[in-house]
Amino acid sequence: MTQAIAIGGSRIDRPGRSASWEQERRRAFLLGLSPSLAVLLLITLVPAVALLVASFTPLQLTDPAGTFRFDDPLVNYRHLLEDQRFLASIVVQIKLSVSSVALQLGVGLGLALLLDGKSRVLEGARTLFLIPMVLPPIVVALIWKIVYTPDISPMHRALEALGWPVRSLIANPDTALWAIALADTWQWFPFTMLMVLAALQMIPDDPIEAATLEGANRWQLFRHIVFPYIRPVLVVCALFRLIDSFKAFPLIYVLTNGGPGSVTEVTNYYGFIQAFNFSYWGYASAIATVMLVGVFVLSWLIGKLGRSRHAER
Repeated sequence: MTQAIAIGGSRIDRPGRSASWEQERRRAFLLGLSPSLAVLLLITLVPAVALLVASFTPLQLTDPAGTFRFDDPLVNYRHLLEDQRFLASIVVQIKLSVSSVALQLGVGLGLALLLDGKSRVLEGARTLFLIPMVLPPIVVALIWKIVYTPDISPMHRALEALGWPVRSLIANPDTALWAIALADTWQWFPFTMLMVLAALQMIPDDPIEAATLEGANRWQLFRHIVFPYIRPVLVVCALFRLIDSFKAFPLIYVLTNGGPGSVTEVTNYYGFIQAFNFSYWGYASAIATVMLVGVFVLSWLIGKLGRSRHAER
């Protein structure tokens, strides 16, 4: 939109107030956003670039001169393909991620369906269930360390009183990984529960009332009406929890220290060992880079799956 102004018999067009206002609004938006972008660039992009650069070098604390040596930039990645311990850590990470995310989605969805209602009792129960999510990860790890230690564990003493003595779950190679998945589920199922509860409260009443009048039972209501509405939310929850499942470091560090043996040694913990136990910083940077790429690929696949399902719906 332009305004015409006559000056000395000639006609000059200039942008109208709406265009100038739009430009000023964009300029103010960029100026207000620039500090946040600068901080984001400083704390995310710069370390990521430094990590990528370090992964192409044989950097070791015992050999600082190798920091900027790029004569064989892919040597760390070639070693990763031959490192059986690294490949095994990927399998452990997949098991932990799949089991913990599946448990969190199942428990969160079930409790959300049970607590979906308007009463003070349900509101109080929802508040109590949110407590594990707000605890620091190290506190959660210490709580479960007590639970899994037979000498001081209330759970073990109760089972012994019932005549069902159980070995330490975190000291048993067959149960250590699932014990960590259970602890991670206890901390983070409230996230799924909260998201699903919000989605359930946004479902319109008309389709449910119409289906009820037609004689639909609870399972049919959930399958054909409720679940299609909350499925995108479940996809988002799965995406966030899958990404966070790669950050179960505090639980593993406190509960098992990667053991027994290496049955709970996930990829990020193996990278931690390479960096801080053996001082192989270049090799650890390559491990972290591979993990970062893997997380991006998984996020893209889950996001694409969620969008395709939403389009079909």
